[in-house]
Amino acid sequence: MNIYVGNLSWNLKDQDLSNLFASHGEVSSAKIVTDKFTNRSKGFGFVEMPNDDQAQAAIAALNGTEVDGRNIVVNESRPKPEGGGGGGFKKRSFGNGGGGGGYKGGGGGGFKKGGGGFNRDRGGFGNDY
Repeated sequence: MNIYVGNLSWNLKDQDLSNLFASHGEVSSAKIVTDKFTNRSKGFGFVEMPNDDQAQAAIAALNGTEVDGRNIVVNESRPKPEGGGGGGFKKRSFGNGGGGGGYKGGGGGGFKKGGGGFNRDRGGFGNDY
């Protein structure tokens, strides 16, 4: 079973996390997630325990306990939702409708049917070389 461990102290290392869970059963891996640029802990990690009963016992025993001055959060890791999260950007259409204003009401050029875009309508890069 894969176990999520959150609210970890930044001082903890992978081995500390493994030792914490080892008293409750066999630990196949323990990894604290780190920032790829600063290599500093992000404050959470994952522990893999092959025996589900031991993993459930570890979750029950360790959730909410204090480790290095912080009350840790321990629960069963849930898989990431498929096709999930794409940042908070709204999709914008750049077609039809031309771009923004311009100097003194001169109209801006979008990519289609506008002033001077890449279309044949108005000067631009059409096929008439």
